Amino acid sequence: MRLALAGHHPRGARAALQPLRGRLAVRSHSGRCAPGSGVSRARLPPVNIVGAGLAGALLALLLARRGIAVTLHERRPDPRQAAPERGRSINLALAARGMRALERAGVMERVRPLLIPMRGRMVHEPTGQTALQPYGQREHEVIWSVGRADLNRVLIEEAARHAGVEVRFSQLCLGADAPRDRLRLRDEASGAEREIALTPTIATDGAGSALRVSLATAGLLSVREDWLDHDYRELSVPPVAGAHTLEPYALHIWPRGGFMLIALPNIDGSFTATLFLARRGEKSFAALRTPEAVAGFFNREFPDAVPLMPDLLSQFAGHPQGQLGTVHATPWQIEGRVLLLGDAAHAIVPFHGQGMNAAFEDCAVLDELIEHRADWEAVFGEFERLRRPNTEAIAQMALENYGEMRDAVLDAD
Repeated sequence: MRLALAGHHPRGARAALQPLRGRLAVRSHSGRCAPGSGVSRARLPPVNIVGAGLAGALLALLLARRGIAVTLHERRPDPRQAAPERGRSINLALAARGMRALERAGVMERVRPLLIPMRGRMVHEPTGQTALQPYGQREHEVIWSVGRADLNRVLIEEAARHAGVEVRFSQLCLGADAPRDRLRLRDEASGAEREIALTPTIATDGAGSALRVSLATAGLLSVREDWLDHDYRELSVPPVAGAHTLEPYALHIWPRGGFMLIALPNIDGSFTATLFLARRGEKSFAALRTPEAVAGFFNREFPDAVPLMPDLLSQFAGHPQGQLGTVHATPWQIEGRVLLLGDAAHAIVPFHGQGMNAAFEDCAVLDELIEHRADWEAVFGEFERLRRPNTEAIAQMALENYGEMRDAVLDAD
């Protein structure tokens, strides 16, 4: 689940990253790493990337611009030709750090039309009153709502344009045999299994990373997954006559103490709403087993949201319930053979709006390191040294922000 929410203090995560910026300048000029631009092209061997989601596709693009050959293995069918995968967040929050990585890859102009600015959090009180809590004091201090599927499509298209990038879809990663230096894959269309050289492979296959699981099973790294006792379920608020039914330039939130409903705008006039609720208890998903229970709960807790979702009951029954958790993996890399990046290394709960942004910054930092190091082992080791403190700080802030958003958001500063 990567639905990103904005923290009450949007500069908090940014401040946590200041020590990194002092050591490693991540340039934001869109043409900075383009072949022929005067930047040295990396002399590194070809690399496998497992997972062509947002981080994997962006990383493939950045590496290709440095002249590094990339084979991108993706479990799903080609998202440019298939419907979005059910259960994955429809939209996400893009902040300045994520935008810098997109600028670095030269794709920001293609991404910009997909963005909707959110100037603050629109709080919906139980009385039906609303109040906007701005993210900043200046007009440009906003975060951006972006559709996951549209953004992923753009990044895959841009990566695939490079001759050095091969994208292989419907390729399920079965794991790695590190002692034998083999990566195991299965073609989901034919069922055929194969092995290829593992070294070097970068895992960007998300919070449930098959590559990370196989390495942990082999005792090559340790993993702790901390699950919340709250789950989530996504709903859709349709447009009316092509227009948004709520203020479009805000992240809407209905805080109710132990739970909350939120909604982010989409460019088609709809909103993606998400209910965050305890798994069990008096007010929980377990208590919402019948249409009558669902209708009663929403009418009591979110009466102003109910008219916006005329098919609420069918949506609630038909949409999957997702879990929320934080992944802690140690180490992220194994002797230049394998690197975990993005959610595969440090998945976080979505309550600070920084999951995608942290993964994108991972890509930018790795790209910068490649410019100054001659082998993957040095790159992978330095990457973990630089990124781990920052991602751990973001993970902690995300957990703390959930309590604030549910309980204290009505107490505006």
